[in-house]
Parts: sequence; C-alpha cells; structure tokens
Amino acid sequence: MKQNTTDLKTSDFDYELPPERIAQVPVVPRDQARLLYVTQNLSDHSISALPSLLNPGDLLVFNDTKVIPARLFGKRGSVAIEVLLHKKQDTQTWQAFARPGKRLHVGDIISFAPDFFVEVLEKCNDGEILVRFSVPDEGLQAYLQQYGEIPLPPYIKRPQGSTLDDRSRYQTVYAAREGAIAAPTAGLHFTPELLSKLAARHIKCLNVTLHVGAGTFLPVKALHLKDHIMHAEWGEVTLDTARQINIARQEGRRIVVIGTTTLRLLETAADAEGVVQAFSGNTDIFIYPGYRFKVGDVLLTNFHLPKSTLFMLVCAFAGQRRMRQAYEYAIAQNYRFYSYGDATLLEKSNDQI
Repeated sequence: MKQNTTDLKTSDFDYELPPERIAQVPVVPRDQARLLYVTQNLSDHSISALPSLLNPGDLLVFNDTKVIPARLFGKRGSVAIEVLLHKKQDTQTWQAFARPGKRLHVGDIISFAPDFFVEVLEKCNDGEILVRFSVPDEGLQAYLQQYGEIPLPPYIKRPQGSTLDDRSRYQTVYAAREGAIAAPTAGLHFTPELLSKLAARHIKCLNVTLHVGAGTFLPVKALHLKDHIMHAEWGEVTLDTARQINIARQEGRRIVVIGTTTLRLLETAADAEGVVQAFSGNTDIFIYPGYRFKVGDVLLTNFHLPKSTLFMLVCAFAGQRRMRQAYEYAIAQNYRFYSYGDATLLEKSNDQI
C-alpha cells in the first residue's frame, strides 16, 4: 500500500517519552545494552547477541568518525561566550554556533587562552558564525584537547560540563578520523570482543566516514517535512569500500548498516540502480517516509528523539506503524533512550505506513 507523503507534517512523528527513560550514562560494558529486534514481531536481546542475530556473510558498515572537543568557553572582552564548532571550512576556519551571539560583530575576538582565540569573520542566521583560529590546523587539535569539551547532547545533563569519562564513553572504539561534534551513537555499543565475535562468525566489517555536525542537535522547526532544510555534513566512501559493498550486494549478502549517519552517507553515494560509488564531499540528504532505499537491508540504531529527522528516517526504513509499536513497547519495557541508551535492530520494510 503506497502512502501519500507529499504533505507529511513534523507533528506526525511526535511521541511522549517519560523523562526518566533518557539515559544519562551508558551501560558498562558497552555490549550489555539492550537490543530490541524489530521485524514483523518484537524480541528482546542484548547487543552481545548481535552475532547470533546476523547471518554469516553479512557485511557490516560502520562510521569511523571521531568526536572532537568542539565546545569552547571564552570571552569577548568581559562577556562570556560559548562557541560550538560544527563544520570545518579550511585549515583555520570553522562554522560555529555562538551563545550569546546577537551582540557579536565581524572582527570581534573571542579568547579561550592568551595564545588561543578566534576572530569572527562573518555572522549568519540562527546564531551561527564563521571564525578563524589563531593557530593552524596542525596545532588546533592539541588546543582543543586542552581547552575544549566533548559536546554532549542537551538532554544529557552535566551541570558542570562533560567529564573525562565522557571523552572516552562518547566515542566509538573504532573511531579514527577526527571531525565530528556528535558521536555516531549506534557504534557506541561495540567492544573489541564483540567485533572479534562478528569476525569469527564470518561477518565482515567496513568503515565509511561521516563527520556528524550540529544539525543532529537541531529540532525540525518546519510545519511540513518538505520545507525542512538539512545541515550539510562531510562524508567519504572510498573506492575500495564501494567496491566491496557492491560485490556483497551482487552475491546476495545483506548490508547491515550501523547507524543512521552511515545509512545517509551510503544512500548519498549510491546511484539510481543502487550501485555505491566512491564519494567525498558534503551531503544534506533528508530521508523520510516515501523515500526508497537503495543500499541497506538491516539497520542498527539507537532510539531517537520525537519529531527528529532521525526518527523520520527509521520510520521510512521500517515503517511508521511498526516503529510506533516498537517505541511504545520499549517505553513500557523500560528501555533506555537516546545517545547513551539502548538500541534497535531493524529489518527494512516495503510498507512505510
């Protein structure tokens, strides 16, 4: 049954979540988080059971982006300013959000340390600014490690700021390429032991890169989905990775996508016939019901915020009715939600209602 998706509203993707269901810390060890397997039925598992839920020959695709300490606290004169980096422009220039940003002007200096500051190059909409750092790219990461904080989502409450524990917990064990300001949270559940068990079951793993940006924190303000504009994020799929994915699909092996960020990148890189191409650049793809997926067969992903683009994506992948039933069940069964919470394993559905 085909769904009319031309006039979908943001409110169509709302649901009620009790605040106590929002996870404030992750489960330890990581692979003991709960996993809700969503097919025609619902079944309860733990992440550690993932190898037994998958098939030998399945191909897992991960996002190997690495979260940087992108939240900085500085001063413009005597005024305290918070700066959240979200997209690199060149070796010294970044797009960022500033709070408070209304009184900033082009040419203002925001200092974080005597030898570490930014100049405001441009003011944009919604508190966004373009800044140039006083240090070049090769030295910037060391300064960020010293003065920056991991930018946890606003629903994780840290009145005193993110902790040293968050620096390791809010990072996948396979993170390799610095540039994200938010973690690809489905990957937070994996441990070296779990990856070894997947390999022992002849389940191969590949990496792509999508540097998750601030858009993942921003609410959808448009009344109708067709009017929402996504923030662009930089991603890369190498030629060899694309080739291995295409071979797996030709051989009838399933593509198991780890996280919505990975899925968005693969869908960007695939042509109309579903052949994945090498890709390096920005993507602003917005996936919601009505979209026809070209690559993924199975999706591992966390529970997402109401009225978020990520909840819209999983509804497109597994069906709106099925996802509503899954979320209602998860709330009733005390699953933990959002970045530090539990996960779902979704099989793709042709029925998006």
